[in-house]
Amino acid sequence: MKRPSQLVFVPAPGIIGHMVPTVEMAKQLVARDDQLFITVLVMKLPYAQPFTNTDSSISHRIDFVNLPEAQPDKQDTVPNPGSFLRMLVENHTSHVRDAVINLLPESDQSESTSKPRLAGFVLDMFCASLMDVANEFKVPSYLFFTSNASTLALMFHFQSLRDEGGIDITELTSSTAELAVPSFINPYPASVLPGSFLDKESTKTILDSVNRFKQTKGILVNTFMELESHALHYLDSGDKIPPVYPMGPLLNLKSSDEDKVSDILRWLDDQPPFSVVFLCFGSMGSFGEAQVNEIACALEHSGHRFLWSLRRPPPKGKRDMPSDYEDLKAVLPEGFLDRTATVGKVIGWAPQAAILGHPATGAFVSHCGWNSTLESLWNGVPIAAWPMYAEQNLNAFQLVVELGLAVEIKMDYRKDSDVVVSSEDIERGIRQVMELDSDVRKRVKEMSEKSKKALVDGGSSYSSLGRFIDQI
Repeated sequence: MKRPSQLVFVPAPGIIGHMVPTVEMAKQLVARDDQLFITVLVMKLPYAQPFTNTDSSISHRIDFVNLPEAQPDKQDTVPNPGSFLRMLVENHTSHVRDAVINLLPESDQSESTSKPRLAGFVLDMFCASLMDVANEFKVPSYLFFTSNASTLALMFHFQSLRDEGGIDITELTSSTAELAVPSFINPYPASVLPGSFLDKESTKTILDSVNRFKQTKGILVNTFMELESHALHYLDSGDKIPPVYPMGPLLNLKSSDEDKVSDILRWLDDQPPFSVVFLCFGSMGSFGEAQVNEIACALEHSGHRFLWSLRRPPPKGKRDMPSDYEDLKAVLPEGFLDRTATVGKVIGWAPQAAILGHPATGAFVSHCGWNSTLESLWNGVPIAAWPMYAEQNLNAFQLVVELGLAVEIKMDYRKDSDVVVSSEDIERGIRQVMELDSDVRKRVKEMSEKSKKALVDGGSSYSSLGRFIDQI
């Protein structure tokens, strides 16, 4: 009889886009193997609430442990997000070690009553330094890469250019060149490289972490073969790259705040099918007043029905999340809400998955975060790409140029720049993405069907998940 096994998952602290797919993957794993137990170790950000599991569908074989808070090292300046996360994770090392000791079977217990054996760590891409803890317990580490295979492939490519070719990656990123990147078919403009490659410190942090990725026993990626076959074939062909397991799309399509959801869905229920353009820019997405005015102007001129999730930016220099406005009139052009009352609705926080799954939703103006991208494709909703930070510029390039699954608003936009995207550019993007018989919409519908097939018995991600379970 197979002995029960325990995996320890460590998601990145405080990033919704990392926690959600981590939990979804845990749910899929325990559903496939009844001898598998998973403990998720949750790190707390200094300004965040402790994690509470509100998902009643989660198996009793998945456990959550909130780790004690570990303050990052005191610094006079706010470090860049990558360094901040790295320090925070490293400062949790002893808490992770203590939590794992508590999970271990006591040696004097009989086989029949002992806790499951520790089979390995599944570490978020930002938590690779915790491999040292896994090594102490003499178990393998697996990496969970919550973004797409193309970003992972780009990181491996840049790491080999730096370490084997002696190339300074930040010189590439500051150029106007088009790069030959083996995981893309088309030339890749340096202007749409992920923002984290723009400065030397964060580039070094990322490429050093890629060296750690190579020491894992396998890399799980939230994608599926039919969406990213080119990048996945490149990753499979690299002799220095561990086995890659595409497991996606890993999505939580349920919403937590039912009261807010029902009001928004009731409004959508009154709109014709495919008639509403939905604008939402993720948990970190917000704009200054000048940009808000351009968006409002574009929506009004486009003539399309709209649902707009509009968030207030955090105070300058403060590390915090955007929040809802108390008074939307204060930030929107005068009279905008009255003039658009019959065709539009401006909201704060948005139940994104529920909105994308509603038949009235015709298109999605999105920052191209990877979770949002997968949700949109799952629901067959085409995207107008407006990336803001992290690897979103790369995602936008992949969707618009490589795969033809999106239209462009501004692919090289950077959140911290002074650029204000014009209402004309936004309106053009909205009109294009709302075309009902476009090639983009047809391709998105086909990809929606493929994304669902990937997860069922015989599908590409289903098979990949099985291979990973056999490996454990």
